[in-house]
Amino acid sequence: MTDRIIDKIKLLEDNLDKLKTLKEISKDEFLKDFRNIEATKHLLQTSVEIMIDIANKIIANERLAKPETSADGFRILAQNGMISDESKEKYIVMTKFRNRVVHMYSKVDETEIYSILQNNLIDYRLFIKEICKLY
Repeated sequence: MTDRIIDKIKLLEDNLDKLKTLKEISKDEFLKDFRNIEATKHLLQTSVEIMIDIANKIIANERLAKPETSADGFRILAQNGMISDESKEKYIVMTKFRNRVVHMYSKVDETEIYSILQNNLIDYRLFIKEICKLY
């Protein structure tokens, strides 16, 4: 595993530690304070961006097909047996969420952000686990 990928994984783990702290806040308290919502949204977004960066770095290192979109990186990893097809689908959904946040295609509801925080952090951990298995 390259130093660059290791650094990205550490950054992703740092984000997940911060998200874990936010996860402990009750729904009512979470939704009352815009700082919780905006911090969570930012951490989720940058975490997906880190995953995309890692996927693209692996693809470049292995000299695989060049991704045309952010989600293509996960498709290419799955096609080459580096991540599971089931995981690929989760990561593509995460990329769509990231795109909505970044490009404001549609308003991201605060309750959706809280729901992701409560139910989907495990998907980021799954990605780390799958990438670490490669090396």
